[in-house]
Amino acid sequence: MSKVLFVHAKGGPPLGYALSRVAARSAVHLLALSALPPTVAASAERRCASVLIPTEQERHDLVALIVGHAQAIGADAVVTFSEYAVVAVAEACEKLGLAGAGNSCVAARDKRMMRRTWHERGIAQPRFRPVATERDLHDAAAKLTFPLLLKAAWSAGSTAHRILRTPQEAPAAWEQARHVMAESAQLGYAELHVADAGADFLVEEIVQGSAGEWFEEPGWGDYVSVEGVVIDGTFHPVCLSGRMPTVAPFTERAGITPAPLPPAAQERVIALARDAVDALELGNCGIHTEIKLGADGRMWVIETAARFGGAMTVPQIEEVFGLDLIGMLVDHLLGKPVSWPARARTPEEARGAAGSLVVLAVDGAGDAWQDRRVWDFPAVTAAVPLSDGSSLTVVGENSLPDGTPVPVYDPAAGANTMAALCLLSATDPQTVLHDFRTLVDALPQILPALGAEEARS
Repeated sequence: MSKVLFVHAKGGPPLGYALSRVAARSAVHLLALSALPPTVAASAERRCASVLIPTEQERHDLVALIVGHAQAIGADAVVTFSEYAVVAVAEACEKLGLAGAGNSCVAARDKRMMRRTWHERGIAQPRFRPVATERDLHDAAAKLTFPLLLKAAWSAGSTAHRILRTPQEAPAAWEQARHVMAESAQLGYAELHVADAGADFLVEEIVQGSAGEWFEEPGWGDYVSVEGVVIDGTFHPVCLSGRMPTVAPFTERAGITPAPLPPAAQERVIALARDAVDALELGNCGIHTEIKLGADGRMWVIETAARFGGAMTVPQIEEVFGLDLIGMLVDHLLGKPVSWPARARTPEEARGAAGSLVVLAVDGAGDAWQDRRVWDFPAVTAAVPLSDGSSLTVVGENSLPDGTPVPVYDPAAGANTMAALCLLSATDPQTVLHDFRTLVDALPQILPALGAEEARS
C-alpha cells in the first residue's frame, strides 16, 4: 500500500476532513507541527499509521525533519494544506525527488516576490512597495497614492493589515502590525520555515472595488477567488467562490461556492487568474487566487497561494460539484491517473450551494457589538430563521466551545479573533448569502450576554 506523509500545521481545510480524504487513498503518517484539535485527536490516532509530534530541536531544520521522516517511513508522497508549511514541504519534495509545488513555491508565499513577478509580467495588480523598516514605510508612502494598505509579506487570514490614510498614521500602523505578527506567531499562525518572516512587509495602494457591475443581486463582496490546481505545471481552474463584503480593514467574513457570475465574467476572471498562476511557474499543488473586481470591467490580482482555499472551501466544492480535490491531488502525487475538469465548473452545474461564515463580534455594517456575548451554537440553531431547504452546522475544530466568550474583534488581528466557523448548505448561492446576512444580524441579539464579572476579567 502506498504511504503519504501528511504535514499538519494551522490553517487550510479542517484537519479531520483532510485526513479522511488522504486516508481513503493511502496509508497516512501524520507529522504534526501544530497541536491536533481536541475534536480530531482521537480520530487521527485511528486513521493514521503513525503520528509524530517533533521536539523544538527537531523543528529547527524543518526541511531536514520532513525529509528524514519521509525517508524513514518510505513515503511515496508528502502533502500539506497549510499556508505556513507549503514552502518547507515544497523544498523537502525537491530533495526527495517527489512531486510537489516546486522550488518557485516561495513566490506564491512571499507577497513581495509574488508582486515583483507579476509586475515583470505586466499583470494587473495594485501598485506596491516592499518595506522592512518604518523608514521604508515612510519612503514607500511618498511614492504611492493614499489610502494604502500595510500587510505582512508572509501572513494569512488578513492578520496584520492596517489602512493608512495619511503619512502621519505610519508610525502607529508599523508598530501595531509588527505587534500583531508577534502575537500570531505565539498562536501558531506564522511561517514555519523562513526565519524572521514576521519582519517582512509590503504596502500597496487600495484599488476601488465595485461588485454591482459583476453580480445581478446586491450584497456580494467586491472580490472572488478562483479555486483549482496546478498539475505538472499546467493550471486547471475548478470553480469560483464568492464573498460577503469584508470587515474593515479586509477581514474575510464568508466564502460561498459557487460565485454566481455570468459566464462571460467568469471566463474573464479565470483568464486573469491563469496569467497570475502561470507567472509563478509552480509544479504540482492546490491553487487559490483572489481577484478584486472593479468598475468598468477592471480587475486586479490580489494574491495567489500554492495550496487549496482555507476554511471550508474544499468541502464546499465537494458538496456542490462532487469533486474531492484533496483525494484527487493525492492520487496524482502517487502517480495514479486523475481526470481533472476540462474547464471551470459553472453555477448552472452546481448541486445547490454551500458557504462558510467566520463568526466575528461585528454586525452587518462592520461595527463592533455593543456588548460582549457568549458563543452558543444551540442558541443559534434555535433562534435564527433560515430559508426553506437550508441547513447550518458548526465546524467544531475551528470553533470555540459553547459557553466561551466571543473575542472582541481586533481589525489588526483579523481572523485571529474569530469565535466560530459555520457551514451552511442551501438551494443556491443567493440563498446562502441571504441566510448569512440574517445570521450576522441576529447573532448579537440571540447569543447569551456575557456576565459583568466575566466581561471585566
